[in-house]
Amino acid sequence: MALSTSAPIDSPCIRNCCLNDEDICVGCGRSLQEITCWSTANQIDKLTILAAAKERRRLTQLRQSALIFHAAST
Repeated sequence: MALSTSAPIDSPCIRNCCLNDEDICVGCGRSLQEITCWSTANQIDKLTILAAAKERRRLTQLRQSALIFHAAST
């Protein structure tokens, strides 16, 4: 898959900016470091950041589901 050098990659920010105890934004899933370097990151780095943020959000949803299940079963 070829990347177009002219098509910008939009920030995943959803304007729900709040960092958790691990300095991860609860809105977009990016780390504080990833947020601050976004504007200067190249396309490959941005795609890497997006993939990491997506995985963090997925893991957070799994943890929340497990907590809800656990609370409901006790």
